[in-house]
Amino acid sequence: MAINAVLLAVIIMLGLSLSRVHVVLSLLIGALAGGLLAGLGITDTLNAFQEGIRNGAQIALSYALLGAFAVAIAHSGLPQSLAGAVIRRIDAAGTSGMIKYMLFAGLITMSCFSQNLIPIHIAFIPLLVPPLLLAFNRMQIDRRLIACLITFGLVTTYMFIPYGFGDIYLNQIMLKNVGEAGIDVANISVVKAMAIPALGMLIGLLVAVFISYRKPREYQQIAIDQQAHDAVLEGDALSKTAAGAQSQSKLKTLVALAAIVTAFVVQLYTDSLLLGSMFGFGVFMATGVVKWRDADGVFNDGIKLMAMIGFIMITAQGFAEVMKATEQIQPLVDGAASLFGGNKAMAAFIMLLIGLIVTMGIGSSFSTIPILAAIYVPLCISLGFSPLATVAIIGTAGALGDAGSPASDSTLGPTSGLNIDGQHDHIKDSVIPTFLHYNIPLLAFGWIAAMVL
Repeated sequence: MAINAVLLAVIIMLGLSLSRVHVVLSLLIGALAGGLLAGLGITDTLNAFQEGIRNGAQIALSYALLGAFAVAIAHSGLPQSLAGAVIRRIDAAGTSGMIKYMLFAGLITMSCFSQNLIPIHIAFIPLLVPPLLLAFNRMQIDRRLIACLITFGLVTTYMFIPYGFGDIYLNQIMLKNVGEAGIDVANISVVKAMAIPALGMLIGLLVAVFISYRKPREYQQIAIDQQAHDAVLEGDALSKTAAGAQSQSKLKTLVALAAIVTAFVVQLYTDSLLLGSMFGFGVFMATGVVKWRDADGVFNDGIKLMAMIGFIMITAQGFAEVMKATEQIQPLVDGAASLFGGNKAMAAFIMLLIGLIVTMGIGSSFSTIPILAAIYVPLCISLGFSPLATVAIIGTAGALGDAGSPASDSTLGPTSGLNIDGQHDHIKDSVIPTFLHYNIPLLAFGWIAAMVL
């Protein structure tokens, strides 16, 4: 095992990622190193890598269209309208405990919707959170709690609900790669497989809300808070700054809701996020909310929004294909199986822990799954795990480390909104709180799922 090409390739990739080398470059170098160490030669290694890239093209295109859809939604002014409604309610009712928990529920709901129902990912955060900072400060809410609330919605929903980004993670990436690695996934329910790990995330959220960060925390009132607050209440320039919209109107809001429903229904009936996003974007264009002359700009902005994630996922598919081409996965599996001595409990824990480390290094659960599936599926089969338990292990191992990774959108997103006034540190206030409250229970409940399913 010490000289296994697959193992060394993963170590090289992870070491470069943790050293802050760009993830795409780390994956490419790791793939080249693994192929050369296995004796494939540079030509065969690159051919295998390029074959993997082709397998990831559909996923990347889905992300590009989702980005365009997200920018179109922002263009309509819907996120600013939601923020304005929340702020008006707070200004009218004061700072009562009920309003505080309603605000928490609203943030969690928006975070969840951003992954599944309104698949705009983290694009809602710079539109919604800065205007609410004044309200957070007024109620002395600990911003570490806000980071935990947002991250819960960003992670839990894509790892549990198979729509929007959940469809990409659970169906297009996880089940696809698990199936290609040797397990029949036709009758596997991803919701059932991921229910116990998702429960762990919920427990972490409740601990953050009612124990860790329930005490008041004071922040300085900065002028930028008031400006963002006033801009939303006036229906003014926040949307102009963020997405190029010229005005907010009830008509645009209704069109945005119609586009969201259209995208959801199309995806539901065609099982294609690509088509859902395309039809949703088409509604914006057909109604004139996104004018024909602006369509290119909006679409390009959307591609830029999601381009990095798409490139990482494409490269990860290439990495996984090279690992398969080395034909050293099975020797690695055999060595690991003998190391565990048939102890399923220890094997499940180690596999989840490795998933945590790899995802922490890469910063993307979506990019981790192809790598883990190629190695874990044969190992799980040899150790006697059921197909449902195998899916639970791989799905949890991929999600582990998304919360709590310095390079993850799930921590970078909250920081981008909460640190607009310079009072929220990325590592201390986003990374560490989300790591403690989500990775620890997710590791524990993922292990329980592996044992009972």
